[in-house]
Amino acid sequence: MKIVVLAGGISTEREVSIVSGTMVCRALREKGHQAILVDVFCGDAGRSVSDFGDPERLFPATYKVEDAAAYMRSFDGRIDEMKKTRKQFFGPNVLELCQIADVVFMALHGEDGEGGKVQAVFDLMGIKYTGSGPLGSAVAMDKGLSRKIFAAEGVPTAAGMVLKRTDERAAAGENSVGLPCVVKPCCGGSSVGVEIARTEEEYAHALEVAFGYEEEVVVEQYIEGREFSVGVVEGHAYPIIEIAPLVGFYDYKNKYQAGSTIETCPAELSAEKTAEMQRYAELAYRALKLECYARIDFMMAKDGSLYCLEANTLPGMTPTSLLPQEAAALGIGFPELCEHLIQVSVRE
Repeated sequence: MKIVVLAGGISTEREVSIVSGTMVCRALREKGHQAILVDVFCGDAGRSVSDFGDPERLFPATYKVEDAAAYMRSFDGRIDEMKKTRKQFFGPNVLELCQIADVVFMALHGEDGEGGKVQAVFDLMGIKYTGSGPLGSAVAMDKGLSRKIFAAEGVPTAAGMVLKRTDERAAAGENSVGLPCVVKPCCGGSSVGVEIARTEEEYAHALEVAFGYEEEVVVEQYIEGREFSVGVVEGHAYPIIEIAPLVGFYDYKNKYQAGSTIETCPAELSAEKTAEMQRYAELAYRALKLECYARIDFMMAKDGSLYCLEANTLPGMTPTSLLPQEAAALGIGFPELCEHLIQVSVRE
């Protein structure tokens, strides 16, 4: 198949997306597909107008994924300035390449690629892509909205509230959540801007940090306990993985710095608790109208109570990312997983 692996973009997770896209593109080429890595915002400078008359020139056998990744990183430090001068999100040749491809593998992370806007454009243009559609993507990206849906559909979640920048801010001890609490941007990812507040001073600081990224933030009850993640593919839960940072919580550093977190898959849980968490993961997947695949994150309190944190519609995709580790527990290798997600998406 001719496949565009779409990555990069303008979110705070740009670098993570480039890493995911590079790994996916390599894996798909290993499986014999004509895959190319393309930056959704910066485009593909290696293509000319004359190339579009010959698909074989657009998806060459001699293609080097490393060169494409280097091109994408050549824009590091310039993205914010480019955003000020550019009127459109899609870079040169991006939509044309996606139309020619058989399918687009979505390796985007963060609001602009994961929040449903790109998916809506692709639906209107008849472009096939991996992952959830516009509705599910948008709802899952908005943590405030997804919390309300979880509550309505019986998915357990911690007590919390949404604050806008213009709202009056009561002290943490006077609101419905109290201390300790977790403060995070409403539509962020990779734990960027997430803070745990145990004092009023830390709470005030956490709000300033979160509002530095977005106009709305979520304030949630802090759940002390164990953290887990459950991949859901085609509506069915994969083995559970436990995430245990050596220091602090599962923030950006602990997510991506090698050796900073112990990840155990399958998680050491009773059969009953495993079934319960997987059932809630599948329920969250359906409640948010997700498609193809997703990853649902949970906390388990010391008394065994489960709390759904959020759903990730385009989770990290490297061989050591959480979803691929869960697939490996089922005997599914990383290239096979990438190929399977494409097959599921095209079929749906």
